[in-house]
Amino acid sequence: MLTKTLQELADYLGGTVRGDGTVKINGLAPLEGAAPDKVTFLANPKYAAKVADTKAGGVLMAPGGESYGRNIIELANPYLGFAKLLTLFYTQPHPPLGVLPEAVVGINVALGEGISIYPGAVIGNNVSIGDRVVVYPGAVIYDGVVIGDDCVIHANAVIRERCRLGKRCKLQPGAVVGSDGFGYAPDGPSYYPIPQIGIVVLEDDVEIGANATVDRAALEVTLIRRGTKLDNLVQVAHNCQIGEDTMLCSQVGISGSSKIGNHVTLTGQVGVAGHLTIGDNVIVGAQSGVPGSLEGNAYYSGTPTMPHKEWLRVMGTLPRLPDMRKKMSELEKKIAALEARLAKE
Repeated sequence: MLTKTLQELADYLGGTVRGDGTVKINGLAPLEGAAPDKVTFLANPKYAAKVADTKAGGVLMAPGGESYGRNIIELANPYLGFAKLLTLFYTQPHPPLGVLPEAVVGINVALGEGISIYPGAVIGNNVSIGDRVVVYPGAVIYDGVVIGDDCVIHANAVIRERCRLGKRCKLQPGAVVGSDGFGYAPDGPSYYPIPQIGIVVLEDDVEIGANATVDRAALEVTLIRRGTKLDNLVQVAHNCQIGEDTMLCSQVGISGSSKIGNHVTLTGQVGVAGHLTIGDNVIVGAQSGVPGSLEGNAYYSGTPTMPHKEWLRVMGTLPRLPDMRKKMSELEKKIAALEARLAKE
């Protein structure tokens, strides 16, 4: 079991200790249930009073917070520090296992060093797999795929032909990269399927959630740029371009040929129409519908989307609409009676 002193953890995180830096820590725990050999964190100041009751050996918190006599590691971003310590204590390098029996590997496959290909995985022909890549059981990698170093392809994920993954990409179970785009030409009362001959490119550090789908382009590239994360059950249609460090939360759907900027957050169940642009640093609230392009550096909500503060006013008014309608009807009757009386005079 890995054990570090509080001072060693502070040095690792670039933080500052207040209290006893010699306390030994061997893991992490929540504020309420932490033991003296665990470290915990305070990310939300409204829970600051819980620090007084915790038994943790150390607490990660922002500078200047009340310590209540506890040992503290001060960090500008305690939540990020907590994530890094979870990685330190609980995430170990994957031991390289090579190509295990019952894995299927095609011809002319380039395999990097330190890889693990599990039983039941299927690797097509002319595939290139980088160093330290892990491919779990049931994953299928079609012909001509390129996978960069340190990628993890979880069980039953699929990467279709000729698609390319950068370094440190991760596909959760059931994710599909490079499925056919939804393209059909009307042919009388029926539809003729348009061959989707493009590819998908995932840049470095992209993660695709469980059962999420990224469709291949009709002709060129569906592109997910560096550091972007897709949650479970997200759909990105053909020819889309998604910027860097963007977060697409569960059940987001993006229609074809739309462009999403850098550091955008689309929260749960946001629907985006096709052929539009969303600027950098946009947040769109849950269950919103985006029918047109959105300017950057703003927060939107609603269907159709509008600035978030305006949407809050609309939602505040909505429950009062029945009473407002009743009062309006009464006013209309009074005005009609007044006009009738004035007409007689």
